[in-house]
Amino acid sequence: MQMIIVDDEAHWVDNLSTTKPWHTLGIEQVHKAYSASEALQIIETHPIDIVISDIQMPEMTGLELMERIRRRDKKIKCIILSGHSEFEFAKSAIQHSAVDYLLKPPTDSELLGAVQTAIAQLNAEWELISSLERTQYTLRENLPLLRGQLLLNALQGQRMPADEWERKLENYSLPFQSGDCALMLVRLEEEFGQYKNNGQPLIEYAVINMAEEIIGECMEVWGVKEEHGYLVFLLQLKEKAADLGRDGLLEQLSVQLQYKVKQFLKGSLSIVITEWFRFPDQLPEQFRQASAYFRQIVGDEREFVMRVSDLHEPSEQGPLDALYTPPSLINLLESGHWEAAGAKLIDVCAELDEKWPESWEHCMEAGFLITAAFSNLAHRNGHTLGKLLGTDIEELQSGEAFTSINKLRVWSLSVLGKLKEGTSSEIKDIRSLYVKKIQEFTDKNLHLDVSLRVLADHVNLHPTHLSKIYKIETGEGISEYISRLRMDRACHMLKTTSKKVYEISTDIGYMDPAYFIKVFKRQFGVTPQEYRDGKK
Repeated sequence: MQMIIVDDEAHWVDNLSTTKPWHTLGIEQVHKAYSASEALQIIETHPIDIVISDIQMPEMTGLELMERIRRRDKKIKCIILSGHSEFEFAKSAIQHSAVDYLLKPPTDSELLGAVQTAIAQLNAEWELISSLERTQYTLRENLPLLRGQLLLNALQGQRMPADEWERKLENYSLPFQSGDCALMLVRLEEEFGQYKNNGQPLIEYAVINMAEEIIGECMEVWGVKEEHGYLVFLLQLKEKAADLGRDGLLEQLSVQLQYKVKQFLKGSLSIVITEWFRFPDQLPEQFRQASAYFRQIVGDEREFVMRVSDLHEPSEQGPLDALYTPPSLINLLESGHWEAAGAKLIDVCAELDEKWPESWEHCMEAGFLITAAFSNLAHRNGHTLGKLLGTDIEELQSGEAFTSINKLRVWSLSVLGKLKEGTSSEIKDIRSLYVKKIQEFTDKNLHLDVSLRVLADHVNLHPTHLSKIYKIETGEGISEYISRLRMDRACHMLKTTSKKVYEISTDIGYMDPAYFIKVFKRQFGVTPQEYRDGKK
């Protein structure tokens, strides 16, 4: 856990942050803030759990700070310190949900006890949020979506170790096991076209429910709609139906589903069922075969129930697998996963070497798709591929890049490296631009509100993200930069102008001159007037 101590009296902050055994309570980091505004900046950029704040501070009181914190994050626990024992202060603290209200100076037992209470409240709240019961309830609520996505990923070729399959099937309450399964692909015919703009999902849901009702007596049923519009059902025979003859049974149940849908939903289905195969290893290949069967054999014909069969000798050709297996190359490039994209390219070329070393068409297919992904990334970033690649574009324009698998491998990995380098330079340029905008805005508006929130709004970034960017580029935090800029400007104005100290205080953004004097003295060891008089 992380905690922040807030007080305009520096000795209180320094003493409480460094002399108490916070680590024994599980506090990993203690932040220090000498004003409420500084505390809010720290809270915006760090995962603060507990705030210990003085109640009387310039610019903003501890109670006002609590109110601001509550608007941002109701889970943060606040402890108030005060030199006053008035009832109204305590009452206000309670109304703002303070964990405790302690009088200065608190004893160690009082202070540590209040923090322990805050920690106990936090633990209880997060245990409730992360409790197994609540997690299981959320899982049940989202189970249909999770089940569907798991099956879709498997159909598209995503591989998982056997133990992970077992874990997910169990977690999702799917009564399937590794072993014999069949696929049933269902196409809703044109009668259902009237529902395309209104109610199509309900019709599909109804068909899935009817399939589970009809087939579920004898088989486990796991259904989902895939990207081309087919309803796909994975089927596995139940033990009690083992002696019913699974091939004839599946065709019989398919015809029954077709009949019931026509009777009650007034529309027709075409159905393709596969031979029994080994699940999950052969699932993607069986799905591809069934989809191809729909295109090649069923075509535009309607109300068929057909079983996939090998009508032709096995072809020496076939589709590329590695290139189309999720995640796609485009997705990897868009998300900046350069190592995974490189591994994808290597896998594609390895598959070409293994399966189609003499096939120029497969090499060309891979080359065109890889080039399309590269071009998509360049165009999304406002560039042309030619500008990013330089001389490497010549091999693409001449077709030389695709003439052999090895040339495709060398060219595509070289281009990937240039895209990564160009993107990294662009990111650095963008970060530098954000830093420049922040510094220019702060320089012009130092006398106004230049809090992290205001600066983030100025450049349309989240405060946390802006804070990280600034730290990466400059090596210092935004609050440190603003404090340094204020002190530098104060020193310059003290030496070169005749302005009063309170005027300088206002000019650099301190509304309370006394607080400015305190901060200045803490920084330089002398007051502003002493500095002006040359005592430093």
